[in-house]
Amino acid sequence: QVHLLESGGGLVQAGGSLRLSCAASGRSFSSYTMAWFHQAPGKEREFVAAVSWLPGITAYADSVKGRFTISRDNAKNTVYLQMNSLKPADTAVYYCAVRPGGVMYNRGDYDYWGQGTQVTVSS
Repeated sequence: QVHLLESGGGLVQAGGSLRLSCAASGRSFSSYTMAWFHQAPGKEREFVAAVSWLPGITAYADSVKGRFTISRDNAKNTVYLQMNSLKPADTAVYYCAVRPGGVMYNRGDYDYWGQGTQVTVSS
């Protein structure tokens, strides 16, 4: 059974940084894309970033390009999201998700999800 566990969320001031982690277990993820989505109160869950199982392939939402960096450690089955220059608009619950194959941008394309971790950015 696949299990995803996020950590690293919290409260930070605008301009600050956080690093999210998501540890995956239950199978090999060597041919899986790993991604982050976020969901703000009253809004839809939206794509943030993804990293392919193929080397060097990443994707980002326009709103986070240049501020967030996604990476993965295949030996640990873990995906990270380094978030810099945080803004109040980044406040949301951040979810880890995985899917077999390449990068996709819609939540419906991902098979497994974590429970989420809250990120709050104060102004």
